[in-house]
Amino acid sequence: MKNRVETESANGGVQIYHERQEKELCAIHAMNNLFQRKAFVQKDIDKLCYQLSPSTFFNPHRSMFGTGNYDVNVIMAAMESQGHEVIWFDKRRNTDELQLENIEGFILNIPSDYKLGGLIPLSFNRKHWVAIRKIVDTYYNLDSKLKSPDSLGDSRKVLHYLQTQLLEKERELLIIVKPEIHKDGSWKRAT
Repeated sequence: MKNRVETESANGGVQIYHERQEKELCAIHAMNNLFQRKAFVQKDIDKLCYQLSPSTFFNPHRSMFGTGNYDVNVIMAAMESQGHEVIWFDKRRNTDELQLENIEGFILNIPSDYKLGGLIPLSFNRKHWVAIRKIVDTYYNLDSKLKSPDSLGDSRKVLHYLQTQLLEKERELLIIVKPEIHKDGSWKRAT
């Protein structure tokens, strides 16, 4: 994998771990970028797929070609293995309800124009996983398709960015939290 540690000079020389896209491994890249370290490799995630569906010939949680393309169930199981939980955000709600200081980060699922071998567009819809998290005082888009992390700004700006993303079709937001935050619901503001 094309692992890189970026030094963001605009943010006081902060080091940012950023994996770049390989095959259809964006779920692995998103999780590693979220954790800011190599928490997972393809072998680990493939093993999780088989644990989720041990008796199926074609595993429904990944590409049958072994190139990745993991589904949300795999991300949820992987996050749990690292002591985190996933909350699927109801996109009908406003992101202003999020209590950012209690959230570890986000994984955004967006449409993707995937090309076989980088050249041949596939005729069916593909999805892409993107990590977003706060590093020091700034939120970053850690999309593995980007050459380097993209600074989104402060809390207000990231909430606006997420809300704008969710207004688009076929986009979903996963909120990554510690189990106690999920249990007590403190990832969202009291209404």
